[in-house]
Amino acid sequence: MINTLTKKQVMRTMVFSLFLGLSVSSFSSVATSTNVTINGNGYDNVLDKEQARQMKEDWDQKRELRTQINQREKIEFNKIDKAIDERDACLKSTNIYAYWEPETRRCLDSNTGRPINP
Repeated sequence: MINTLTKKQVMRTMVFSLFLGLSVSSFSSVATSTNVTINGNGYDNVLDKEQARQMKEDWDQKRELRTQINQREKIEFNKIDKAIDERDACLKSTNIYAYWEPETRRCLDSNTGRPINP
């Protein structure tokens, strides 16, 4: 009976010490992880919003610039593509006086120098 009592007491103290140890360790971890910054003026929040607004504005400007560049490249490609087609048509023309002027990208009459449609 004495052995049983001591075993019960030992178990109780072990359980109690385990519970106490866990509660202390959880309390310390909670205490270190609950750092809250209270900003009564709200200046940081306003600055964060302003910074986010500026970043969005920069992004929009860059996107608009990329769009303009892509459109210019597309227009230039179309001009070059059209000039290649016109050159081929001029060179294949049955008009013996037609020649291609690469500087102006036009098909000209060699006698008059006027543009012609091949």
